[in-house]
Amino acid sequence: MKKFLSVFMAGVMACGMLTACSGNSDSQTEGKVLYIGGSGPLTGDYATYGTSVKQGAELAMEEINAAGGVNGYTVYVKVEDDQADPLQAVSAYASLMDDGMNVSLGGTTSGACIAVSEEAYKDGLLMLTPSGSQKECTQYDNGFRVCFQDPDQGKYAAKFIKDNNVGSKVAILYEKSNDYSVGIYENFAATAEEVGLEVVTTQAFTDQSNQDFSVQLQAVKNSGADLLFMPFYAQQAAYVLTQADSMGLDVVFFGVDGMDGILEKIGRENQHLTEGVMLLTPFAASSTEENVVSFVNRYKSKYNAVPDQFAADAYDAVYAIVEAFKTAGVETDDETFNEKMIAAMTQITVEGVTGTMQWTAEGEPNKEASAVVIKDGAYVTYQDYTA
Repeated sequence: MKKFLSVFMAGVMACGMLTACSGNSDSQTEGKVLYIGGSGPLTGDYATYGTSVKQGAELAMEEINAAGGVNGYTVYVKVEDDQADPLQAVSAYASLMDDGMNVSLGGTTSGACIAVSEEAYKDGLLMLTPSGSQKECTQYDNGFRVCFQDPDQGKYAAKFIKDNNVGSKVAILYEKSNDYSVGIYENFAATAEEVGLEVVTTQAFTDQSNQDFSVQLQAVKNSGADLLFMPFYAQQAAYVLTQADSMGLDVVFFGVDGMDGILEKIGRENQHLTEGVMLLTPFAASSTEENVVSFVNRYKSKYNAVPDQFAADAYDAVYAIVEAFKTAGVETDDETFNEKMIAAMTQITVEGVTGTMQWTAEGEPNKEASAVVIKDGAYVTYQDYTA
């Protein structure tokens, strides 16, 4: 009964906000609410990621509600600012739970998401993170993700580089103070050895030395590498690209999902420095797939921006939760709600903008990895780029 009243009050409090999000005021202010909550950095150095997650999730919410909602429910999405800090993420989670949250999107960044996963596990709540890629984000049976986990990104990247002859002599630069970067690096290095990919130098930096890369880049240049693998975030990647250009380093720059957002971070005046940069991702805004084109056009129209992988992941996450809700066939105030929602996640198939997905009991999505290349300030698929 307590949970029912919490959900009901959340729906009442949300009415004004929901009406603003959709043109159908009657359907938004009446009936029952499926409350999906999450957190991410909406301010600070990593705000581009949290903002993308928030916007992608809200766009999905609007589309679902415009189509009549789900099972007689209106969908409500709320993403709070955690500044990529685990303690703030836990605080945001508690606030969302007090407000009546039914399903959690966890945290946007891995550290924050792991902290939230502990709380969601205690509450038995379904958690589907769009972008928490560290392995521990899905350590409990109630945790799922839309993105690839870090070990898989390292593995897929090494295999892609080898299979497509993107580089023959590989240098690695990673952040040894960041679990996300370390996890990808370790699996990349192990897989590179397995597939016969030559690593000519490995360089590292910390969060205390993440703006000046002159020493590491000189070592890369001296190594004779023709590809630099960079498993870290866009902010640091922007520094690397700028400094590499000033010293004449001629290599292929290859990143993973954390580099998504590099176009915004490096600035319009330096867009030319991103030409040919590659990153592993299941989403390319330039795709001609019908559902991707529709999503990109809607996103551009609403936010005057091209969606990145984080926006796409969040968009798919909301649709996946709604699909699980349909499959579970349960009311939010039912005592079996959490149990049935968690079980439904391994029963659904979602034709998302990041690929066709099913989920394992371990919380991992089954979908294909691919790479995009930046050309003229936009992402294009590797296949189109090399055609």
